[in-house]
Amino acid sequence: MICRARKGQVSSGEAIGILLLDTSVPFIPGDVANASTYGFPVRFGRVEGFTVARAIGKDPAIYDALKTAAREMVDQGVRAVTGDCGFMALHQQRLADDLGIPVFLSSLLQIPFILSILGEKSKVGVLTADGRSLDETLLAAVGVTDTGRLVVEGLEAQPHFHRFAIQETGTLDTEKVAAEVVGAGRHLMARDKAIKALLLECSLLPPYAAALQAAVQVPVFDYITMINFVFSAVVKRSYDGFM
Repeated sequence: MICRARKGQVSSGEAIGILLLDTSVPFIPGDVANASTYGFPVRFGRVEGFTVARAIGKDPAIYDALKTAAREMVDQGVRAVTGDCGFMALHQQRLADDLGIPVFLSSLLQIPFILSILGEKSKVGVLTADGRSLDETLLAAVGVTDTGRLVVEGLEAQPHFHRFAIQETGTLDTEKVAAEVVGAGRHLMARDKAIKALLLECSLLPPYAAALQAAVQVPVFDYITMINFVFSAVVKRSYDGFM
């Protein structure tokens, strides 16, 4: 086998590039921004100036910085680019058009798939960092034009989640945040008996997905289910076994 260097590439083997907000919170295992979450190498790239406030506020002016950070990862050999905030969905199609490789910025992209595997009368519950900002414009950016089968619950009023995720105090009480997430999930399920699956919009929520599923007993989708799925498509493995 003859291998050739790619000009400017300083490392190899990172198929998934992850665009990070310009933020400072504890990134625990299970978080999108914690490398130990994955069973494969990933490459991280911070988007300078892309704060939590600008993400939740859906600021279109951040696009150039987002594209620059994404392009740097593509130049380093990643095969697909994702993000660490569901509200990046606003830039999904534009970045996919510009990069020319698979782009899947928001966990919300899974909604059409989840709806398609459930019965037509079933609904998807969405737990989000800020229910006030998850509007029809953002959903349309990920291909959801009919919101009648979605039930949204925001975590903006949960004090421990809000302090660590939105106010960025730098401190996280995992047990208290887990209790808030589970409580919000239970409340969401109680609001509509037609909910048959949950989706976690926020990249900070996957660490609590197992506890949430144990409490509500439905499939739980999040950023990690999406990233693992795309990785399995861009890095195929051969099969060993016997007949």
